[in-house]
Amino acid sequence: MSIRDKNYIITMPDGTRWGIPVEVIAVHHAQYFAKDFDGNTARSLEATWSAFESNSYIIEDWAKNVMTWADVKEEAVRVVASIPADAYHEGWRTGECKIK
Repeated sequence: MSIRDKNYIITMPDGTRWGIPVEVIAVHHAQYFAKDFDGNTARSLEATWSAFESNSYIIEDWAKNVMTWADVKEEAVRVVASIPADAYHEGWRTGECKIK
């Protein structure tokens, strides 16, 4: 699977997990660096994809240190873990519980 088809998954303080298409991060990155390509965002985006494919840490670094939640929230999708149905039986018996 190409990096272009992947999602950046982040776990929030409340334990929810969110997926943001790497494309959203790539476009943000490319728009910033378009100035290095005479304002050509398409060329900048191709360079961004190349960088992202060779070093996925660039994606995380850009997302965490340059972008904000406001930059991605419209594209974010909550990720729900899928576990086998029989795991719920064990979870019911051994899972953490609270009465509130």
